[in-house]
Amino acid sequence: MRRILKFLTSRMVWVAIVMMLQVAWVVASVLFLGRYYWAITVALSLIGLGLVTYIMQEWYNPAYKLAWSILILSVPILGTILYLFFGRGNTIIAQRRNHERIDYELYPLMKQPEGIMEELFRADPAVARQFSYLYRIAHYPAGENGFTHYFSSGEEYFEELCRALKKAKTFIFLEYFIIERGYMWDTILEILEKKAKEGVEVRLLYDDVGCIWLLPRDYPEILERKGIVCRRFNLLRPVMSAVFNNRDHRKIAVIDGYTAFCGGLNLADEYINKKERFGHWKDGGVVMEGEGVWNYTAMFLGMWNAIRHTDFDYGRYRIDPHVFKERKAAGDGLRSPGYVLPYGDSPLDHECVGENVYLNILHNAKKYVYIYTPYLIIDQEMTVSLLLAAKSGVDVRIMTPHIPDKKLIFMLTRSYYARLLDAGVKIYEYLPGFLHTKAFVSDDTLAAIGSINLDYRSLYLHFECGTLLYRTEAVRELKEDFIKTMEHETMEITMEFCRKRPVYERILVSAMHLFEPLF
Repeated sequence: MRRILKFLTSRMVWVAIVMMLQVAWVVASVLFLGRYYWAITVALSLIGLGLVTYIMQEWYNPAYKLAWSILILSVPILGTILYLFFGRGNTIIAQRRNHERIDYELYPLMKQPEGIMEELFRADPAVARQFSYLYRIAHYPAGENGFTHYFSSGEEYFEELCRALKKAKTFIFLEYFIIERGYMWDTILEILEKKAKEGVEVRLLYDDVGCIWLLPRDYPEILERKGIVCRRFNLLRPVMSAVFNNRDHRKIAVIDGYTAFCGGLNLADEYINKKERFGHWKDGGVVMEGEGVWNYTAMFLGMWNAIRHTDFDYGRYRIDPHVFKERKAAGDGLRSPGYVLPYGDSPLDHECVGENVYLNILHNAKKYVYIYTPYLIIDQEMTVSLLLAAKSGVDVRIMTPHIPDKKLIFMLTRSYYARLLDAGVKIYEYLPGFLHTKAFVSDDTLAAIGSINLDYRSLYLHFECGTLLYRTEAVRELKEDFIKTMEHETMEITMEFCRKRPVYERILVSAMHLFEPLF
């Protein structure tokens, strides 16, 4: 009874009730206007045609345009209303201007260190162009003089994160999509509370929808009493709005401006297998030290101040790049060659940075591309790139989960298998459970790992982050983990497996494909 009462009085339920009332009002209005059916039909057809014409001229992905166009032309009233509320997620002027204002404040501190691009062009022009793209378009510079390490499990990530947090001396910045109270978060919270008492500046940013069922509404106030400054991203309000679509899906930890963590892990017990939900949970991440950490510091400060502007001296959180060079010369800790470039992706800038990084890796691969992804719901650009790479002789391998966390999404993922297999792509499912790592690794030299899934929400609607790695230790570690997992813990997918899919699943997925960009 207590659980039922808790559910009925939760904020999510009340928000849902208010939104349902709004929908009911729309439906009632439609029924009332039904007596004027023919006049309204003609008017709405013209409005729908005009709206579809407008959509076709926008920058959106073609699949996204097609899904909305079908919905609007099929059910003009509902489709038009839904598009006006939810379809313009990338044209929210006020939200975009707010983020742009903070970005412009940070840009002077996002300068590319001298000599790095020249070195990259001498080493590999194709990789250099990838790094150049991220600097010129997304304003994230490359860094060297750093150490990187890839984590093949959440348990390893968690252990190293706790170790780094305990060493913090000046500040700790945490930005995560999901935080759930339990062993993992309680352990981290205990460290954060202790550090706050020692005078370390501790900030926490989490997504409101990601934690809507997991944390109480007053959780920021609870943390404030522990000395931890906390903010929620994009609060869920009982109003239908396109803003609802844009979530903060990033997973970032920055300690003292010197060490940073990123990857697929949220701060909840299933990510370290303290709680089993979908079999064994396999996740991955990376820790880095060196001048590249500044990109993640700036990324966090940008999001923090877009919510409420309180920082005006961003430079005080940045370590002078000369410090890293001096430490490297002295052989103090920073022992990894190569280059790192942490980058962010925003749904507000009309630039699909996360997808473009993945596409560039595929386009420039010479020998192989190995891919970890929990979801495989890909647009035409990604599909063509995967097919072309495989048909050109590149060894393309994709690993997905065998036990799904969302069954309909899993059906969509499997629906892409046959076409990819036919072109020579090899596909494997992780048998022990759910695979949540999001990573590409190519040709023993280049890798990208972060929070970016191969689905429409990650690539077009969410704030995301990733790290591009070139000739670092983490690239080798990621490749070795993929091969070891593939050889011992996966099932290779065959065309026979695809042909055995149930008929009802094929019919359902065929219908879902029309609207998958809206999921």
